[in-house]
Amino acid sequence: MILTANDIKTKGISFVEKLIKKYNEVFITVRGRKKFVILPIEEYERLKEAELEKIIREAEEDYKQGRVIKESAEEHFKRIGI
Repeated sequence: MILTANDIKTKGISFVEKLIKKYNEVFITVRGRKKFVILPIEEYERLKEAELEKIIREAEEDYKQGRVIKESAEEHFKRIGI
């Protein structure tokens, strides 16, 4: 479902809640372009967990393939410019 920013302003959050229950996600447009998405918190948390799991799998594969750098914290900060 797509709403304009003006729809939210005029119809309020209760209208958004009804749409979330019906469509599970709502896109908000600003000046005719999709700018934001509203999801139920459970869906957001599921997506964040899936993202974290993917990152962990990639890190494990990097480690198995030897794509690692062993260095002290000081060396690491220096290398990344902190």
